[in-house]
Amino acid sequence: MRKVAEADFPTRWGQFRIFGFEGHFPAGANGSGERRKETAVALVMGNIHGCDPLVRIHSQCLTGDVFGSLRCDCRLQLEMALEMIARAGCGVLVYEQQEGRGIGLMAKLQAYELQDRGLDTVEANEELGFAADCRQYALPVEVLKALDLQRVRLLSNNPDKVAALEAAGIKVSERVPCEPEPRSAHSRQYLKTKKEKMGHLFSK
Repeated sequence: MRKVAEADFPTRWGQFRIFGFEGHFPAGANGSGERRKETAVALVMGNIHGCDPLVRIHSQCLTGDVFGSLRCDCRLQLEMALEMIARAGCGVLVYEQQEGRGIGLMAKLQAYELQDRGLDTVEANEELGFAADCRQYALPVEVLKALDLQRVRLLSNNPDKVAALEAAGIKVSERVPCEPEPRSAHSRQYLKTKKEKMGHLFSK
């Protein structure tokens, strides 16, 4: 695990510092499989060691983050996280390349095709031979450690992310919900599946 670059990063939410990290991690679950290079970006605002900073671990979603897909809430969550960090005055957003809950872009598009035929996101992944969620969080954990963070307020609805940080020795002092209002029937069904089949935590 190493820091590749660091620079000032002005955004419409305010002034961040952007860090690039890369490391080699096992490709399989539970630390098994051949090691592969992974990369991540961290956007850091303010004095993150003066309190328990607000932290968001965001998995890449080209279709949502870039193209504004209404099939998911990824872009809304990304923008909400940046806004909340800016409002707090300090925090970290870790952006990692785990497209389609870790199955990759082309497989994600194949999953879209299956969803057009009536399957939900979990069923589509399983039909393609994947788990409902193939993501691992070793890289973002190491990013947070590289930033010398031992306690955080985690901006997430996903209990797996809380468990991953706690297992790595990073105390989650608070889980902060990240629940933007869904903007379409597509995203409402997507959120319903995450809640009912994946155990994500929602207030509504």
